[in-house]
Amino acid sequence: MVLFPNAPELTGQDIRDQLKERLASYKLPASVEVVDELPRTTTGKIQKHVLRDRT
Repeated sequence: MVLFPNAPELTGQDIRDQLKERLASYKLPASVEVVDELPRTTTGKIQKHVLRDRT
């Protein structure tokens, strides 16, 4: 997840806690990682394979 530039500092656990109030337990993501920037190709598509390899 990438935060907006002026957004308050949030951790992955903060985001999961907020989602827990709105989602059923089976829909909660196992983990949330906050990154500065998503890896993109030269055409602007998000490189999902790079994100999967990070974990």
